[in-house]
Amino acid sequence: MAQFELLLPKMGESVAEATIVKWLKNPGDQVNEDEAIAEIATDKVDSEVPSPVAGKLLKILVNQDDVAQIGAAIAIIETEGSNDPINEEVEQVPVEQEFNSDIETLPGIEELQQHTSNSSSVQTEPKGIRFYSPLVKSIAVEEGLSQQELDSIPGSGADGRVTKQDILNYVNSREAKPVAAQRDVVEPAKPAAETINIPEIGFESPKPLKNHLQPVTLSAGDEIIEMTRMRRLISEHMVMSRDTSVHVTSFVEADVTNLVKWRDKIKSAFEKREGEKITFTPIFVQAATRAIKDFPLINVSVNGNQIIKKRDINIGLAAALPSGDLIVPVIKNAGQLNLVGLTKAVNDLANRARANKLLPDEVKDGTFTITNIGSFGNIMGTPIINQPQVAILAIGAIQKKPAVLETEHGDVIAIRHKMFLSMSYDHRVVDGALGGMFLKRVADYLEGWDINAEI
Repeated sequence: MAQFELLLPKMGESVAEATIVKWLKNPGDQVNEDEAIAEIATDKVDSEVPSPVAGKLLKILVNQDDVAQIGAAIAIIETEGSNDPINEEVEQVPVEQEFNSDIETLPGIEELQQHTSNSSSVQTEPKGIRFYSPLVKSIAVEEGLSQQELDSIPGSGADGRVTKQDILNYVNSREAKPVAAQRDVVEPAKPAAETINIPEIGFESPKPLKNHLQPVTLSAGDEIIEMTRMRRLISEHMVMSRDTSVHVTSFVEADVTNLVKWRDKIKSAFEKREGEKITFTPIFVQAATRAIKDFPLINVSVNGNQIIKKRDINIGLAAALPSGDLIVPVIKNAGQLNLVGLTKAVNDLANRARANKLLPDEVKDGTFTITNIGSFGNIMGTPIINQPQVAILAIGAIQKKPAVLETEHGDVIAIRHKMFLSMSYDHRVVDGALGGMFLKRVADYLEGWDINAEI
């Protein structure tokens, strides 16, 4: 009999770890090839881990609700075959290579030399780019760690990566040091005129904001609701985005009367022909992709002092789940799809998102995000950028309004369908001129819709 090491597979862009939500098999159970053996969850999507081999589940290495690193062994399966030891060469190397080829690193992060998990010592010389998960990066920001400190933390994860526990252990040991003792060093006396303007700073990092929050007062009848795992991850991702990008939001109002009339005219025939309902969302996606082609520097990411201009236009669509949580499925190569293709892609992703049936690859590699806040009756908003992107477009509700129209016979007041578009963008690389022109171009495409267009 041979023992096979089941490794945690790659789960998507910038995902370095996953939580074991539930084991579907117990030690001693028989496992078929491609049969789901565990349910896992990341900040991107929930998924299942299938067994690539048939055999008996011999041992579970990671307990339920514990976090495992990508590429780490989570179980051992006994298979028919020789008595060879666990085949690390066959399983671990491809997983490591597949994961490393897909990493999109956060801005300004330097990586230490790669290590295997059984290395006897941790090297500290930088080589290439060191990967940090969004959670680790968020903790570093909250705790006020400098880049040099972050790079110096030894990692116990796969390939020497820093885990959540690694950085928490470092923070605890860091806070335990008598940092203030540096102020006790006796220095030669100086005249008052020289010392009065010297601030007492630089001895220790500022305390994280969370330590300054006032405790919440509970009253009779108050209910305490624990955050779900996904809600905690969303919270951490939003804080990280706020602390990473300099958010600026621009607004524009668009007259979409022709668009509304066009959709009312063709929607019944379209549904009969295609078997799909056409909503406004694919039209907004098409307008955004056309505007991105006009202003490609909206479709970028930031890596330190580098701007990474994306070749593909992959549109993420923020979708609210029945649980109240949020997920962002991605339409890949949206700029290559016509309106029929976009409609089918939007409907398919939305339906499977609500049914929790999205695949890991369907929530990664987004380059620009759209959130339709109008579906909740909101007219405008200031959304948080979905890292590592640099812009997110919010679509407001379409409302009937009186408006002034210029005609050859003079100005008239008419009832028009209008909506607000708002876009938050990263002011580090997107200035007001670019952000404003892009947003106006999206509005122009919507306002200029041909009421006689065929689909």
